[in-house]
Amino acid sequence: MAEINVTPFVDVMLVLLIVFMVTAPLLTVGVPVDLPKTRAQALGQDREPLSVTIRRNGRIYLQNTVVSEDELVPKLTAIAANGYDQRIFVRGDRSVDYGRVMQVMALISSAGFTHIGLVTDVAKPRPEKK
Repeated sequence: MAEINVTPFVDVMLVLLIVFMVTAPLLTVGVPVDLPKTRAQALGQDREPLSVTIRRNGRIYLQNTVVSEDELVPKLTAIAANGYDQRIFVRGDRSVDYGRVMQVMALISSAGFTHIGLVTDVAKPRPEKK
């Protein structure tokens, strides 16, 4: 009588489960900022866009790397292998001056990038008034 021993299979599955549980939170890329809240729906995405973040202190990050205003456009141009069709998301901290965010967006736009978007968090619905 032949029997299949499933103990090694269960052991491997549990190890894989633990590995995925540990690595999943590490896959989120981004610089922590306090984003403003809106009621807009999330956009569907087919590939990962570039992320430009403006922190509370005014520093600019390209993905997770600090860049100066002078370095931003050359680095974006070098990264955008598909030409100027690359999507760029601008994430500005809630306490950053609106003018500062617009300066960065104008800098990106003047370089020829046309698909620029602002990122916000989803606002919680307000309770209805009676």
